[in-house]
Amino acid sequence: MSTLIEQLIQYLRDTLNVTIPARPWEKSKHLPFFLQDGYAYFQAELFGLNILLMLDTSDEEHSPATLRKHMDQVREKYEGEVVYARDRVTAYNRKRLIEHNVPFIVPGNQLYLPMLAIDLREHFRQKRRSIDKFSPATQALVLYWIYNSNMGRERTTPTEMAKILGYSKMTMTRAFKEVDAALGSVPTNERLNNDVKYGVTGQELWQKLQPFWRSPVKHRHYLLRMDFDHVFAHFRAGLTAMASYSMLAEPNHEVFAVSQNEWKVSLQRRNVEILDRPDSQTVEVEVWGYPPDLFAQNDLVDRLSLYLSLRDRSDERIELALEELLEGMKW
Repeated sequence: MSTLIEQLIQYLRDTLNVTIPARPWEKSKHLPFFLQDGYAYFQAELFGLNILLMLDTSDEEHSPATLRKHMDQVREKYEGEVVYARDRVTAYNRKRLIEHNVPFIVPGNQLYLPMLAIDLREHFRQKRRSIDKFSPATQALVLYWIYNSNMGRERTTPTEMAKILGYSKMTMTRAFKEVDAALGSVPTNERLNNDVKYGVTGQELWQKLQPFWRSPVKHRHYLLRMDFDHVFAHFRAGLTAMASYSMLAEPNHEVFAVSQNEWKVSLQRRNVEILDRPDSQTVEVEVWGYPPDLFAQNDLVDRLSLYLSLRDRSDERIELALEELLEGMKW
């Protein structure tokens, strides 16, 4: 945590042209154990004002509501201003902290000290990481928001979404950052704020992020139907699924989707022959970057993923079926 306090002192020196001596706060040992373990405390003086720097040492961000409760408990032991600090804070949480007038510092990013009428942001922020297309995990995250646009806010942290979607916390944290980067790339007149997952409909989110969607399909293979039936779960995809969602005719061979992990594991455990071309005894297997069962209904892959998997086909019949597919979407 010495690194964070050093970064904080340097940040104040760079932005406010002041050097503050910071010393550990001895009375922190009288706080509840969870407040001792989760934070490091330093006393300092800034422009004649005594402040207590409350440095967040936890791996995951606390919600603004939880943080306010923690700060209230610390204020009971400290006579002066308590200032929260962390190396990274999401755009949504920063917005909420400002709304509740909570002083905070994110070194290199933002400085909000309302008691001193100081609010420095964005000017010192590093350039957003540009992205071309969503990663599979990010696409799964945004699709979840679209399909569950009426969800509660407690499910919109990387930790909670990792549990729901089956990814690691680190992967979901990167996914949240990708969404922030994508939103920053949307033209200004079309841009959504960083509270996008709460304030707009699923349909609007789908439309605004069009440049970043990718096909879920990473590979396509042909297998004997007998081999497929013995190894994989059945989720109808491709033109097979489209025939169920629209008036399009069934294809000559059935198409199914499997996750990339399921494909790898199954091939390692069983001797499955991959064929060069389809025939009457084969099925087409799409290997997806995210699990098709995340959003599948019964044995059909979801509408939006199906749309993304077929939208590049230059076939007028498929194009008409894609329009029909979206028309049937219940936003």
